[in-house]
Amino acid sequence: MKEIKELKVYIKALKFSNMIWDICSKLDKFAKYSVGIQLVKSADSISANVAEGYGRYHFKENLHFCYIARGSMEESFDWLRKAKARKLLNEQQKDEINDFVTTFPKELNGYIKYIKQSMIENTNSTSSTKNS
Repeated sequence: MKEIKELKVYIKALKFSNMIWDICSKLDKFAKYSVGIQLVKSADSISANVAEGYGRYHFKENLHFCYIARGSMEESFDWLRKAKARKLLNEQQKDEINDFVTTFPKELNGYIKYIKQSMIENTNSTSSTKNS
């Protein structure tokens, strides 16, 4: 089994949360406390839940935490829409964020699909071993 630091979906989520931290830490006081903190928490939750699921070593639990990560991803996207509407992001930040927003959902869903497939394969190999 690979280390979590080698898992692409985790690496990308961690990079995103650090990017969000950098952006939100520079916001003015009102924006930081109204939008910034919520955005940082939801962005941090994505990689944290991928990591927690990965550390459980059971497919069902890993899948459960990936679903939570997906919910946190959608929450982050909601806060980002608010930040854009409130003009809290510059064009460069919007471009960097847009890259994550357009690619990460497919990558996380691909990882979820991989876990589900691994569950099926593990179940099939376990049942064929019992029948032998």
